[in-house]
Amino acid sequence: MSDSAPRLLLLDSASLYFRAFYGVPARAEVPSGIPTNAVAGFLDMIATLITRYRPTHVVACWDDDWRPQWRVDAIPTYKAHRVADDPAEGEEVPDELSPQVPVIAEALAAIGIPRIGAAGYEADDVIGTLAMAHRGQMPVDVVTGDRDLFQLVDDSSGTRVIYTARGGVRDPDVVTQAFLADKYAVASGDAYADMAALRGDTSDGLPGVKGIGDKTAAALIADFGSLAGVREAVASGDPRIKGARRANLEAASDYLDVAPLVVRVAHDVPIPDVDLRLPPDIADPAAMSRLAVDHGLTSPFDRIATALRG
Repeated sequence: MSDSAPRLLLLDSASLYFRAFYGVPARAEVPSGIPTNAVAGFLDMIATLITRYRPTHVVACWDDDWRPQWRVDAIPTYKAHRVADDPAEGEEVPDELSPQVPVIAEALAAIGIPRIGAAGYEADDVIGTLAMAHRGQMPVDVVTGDRDLFQLVDDSSGTRVIYTARGGVRDPDVVTQAFLADKYAVASGDAYADMAALRGDTSDGLPGVKGIGDKTAAALIADFGSLAGVREAVASGDPRIKGARRANLEAASDYLDVAPLVVRVAHDVPIPDVDLRLPPDIADPAAMSRLAVDHGLTSPFDRIATALRG
């Protein structure tokens, strides 16, 4: 891989292993007795991504806090519907997936792919921080099934989103500014974030502004330049915003005060100084062999090794 042009691949780990869990059938019983469909699917995804995009640097970004208190303080409904019946357990995760997550972490360590999270932050925030830190140094591909990260798209720095929600890693949407313009009628990642704040997102418990969906939000951003521009127009009595739309925007003022804080990913997460370079081969063959035997993962690890050797 050392001859490849520099490219950073940022993995939204939970997005990918949840997809693997639901998309890969249950596998045969293995010595450990732990289900392994999510692990095997996740490793296969990594092998596919390395082979296709030839990154020189890869990070598995991790949710150390999937629902940070500072976002909940701003908007209490944020991800509230995903909290487990016992709030002490955090996010509601299928029983057969929970024991696979530590195995995924061990597998990443054996391969030599750094796994980075930060206390009080989501994986999205780690991704945002790393993407911004490497702008201008190398192109960045963000792999996720979460459209929130479209806000990072920036053609000038080669920052794209490899969006897996529809076609998985084998047939993803490659999200550039042209994709955003065609699909959402917004010109940039920043404009997408402003649109998302106006529109809201029921899957994240963000109410948005009543009566404003994608098209109306995009039109408002186009007319007034930004969310701040829209709010300034409302405050100044701009006659282009009138009737029910004005009333709804005025009624949502408190929400719009805090929505950008919640919607926009952090760019300043404290990240440990870790070597992000992708290894040329499996970093810890002994650990890999143990995991392969205990969990029946020989084939997925073989595919990773082949991808690394490139």
